[in-house]
Amino acid sequence: MLETRFPRLHGDIGNATTLPLPMLHRPVVGASPRRVVHGHDRSLLEPFIDAGRALVDAGATAVTTSCGFLVLFQRELQAALPVPVWTSSLLKLGELRRPGIVTVDADALGAAHLKAAAAAADVPVEGLARGCHLQRTLLDDLPELDRGRAEADAVAAAERLVARHPEVDSIVLECTNLPPYAAAIGRVTGRPVHDLVTLLHERLGLGPARR
Repeated sequence: MLETRFPRLHGDIGNATTLPLPMLHRPVVGASPRRVVHGHDRSLLEPFIDAGRALVDAGATAVTTSCGFLVLFQRELQAALPVPVWTSSLLKLGELRRPGIVTVDADALGAAHLKAAAAAADVPVEGLARGCHLQRTLLDDLPELDRGRAEADAVAAAERLVARHPEVDSIVLECTNLPPYAAAIGRVTGRPVHDLVTLLHERLGLGPARR
């Protein structure tokens, strides 16, 4: 996990109640949201590998992360760990026909992330509005979150995505803090919504994720 203090609602992979099975969490010291999202900092790879190994030693039978931008480490983490590794919901993109992405910061999500996810280079991407409540809370790691405002910010980003790209027939939420708003996004856009939680339900054979 990133080292954070912002609230993690049910649906966020950092909330222990999100999956219907026991979860272990291990923060990576120094892995702040801005350092991971904006820094593309390769010096964090070894600390994430070390955290993954510690989780496996503690009994973990699969490993994920708490930031979709860590798809950049997918190949190395999987090579280093003896259990399945799914770093990001972006790994779902290649299975979908005409997906679009909602991300915490569209300016930071680029070709390298799509390539690491084995996704098409032209997948439409829409980010949270720059400086909106939810983006500031996540990237600046603020201790309080207004759920109503956060949901409105997430839904607005999805609405912009489908308005600009009406051909999009499914939505992938890059950010692991967005799944709490997936049901609202699906209602407003009329599109199926995929995220890290639904990916893990599929890969771990847990059945459909409850929204």
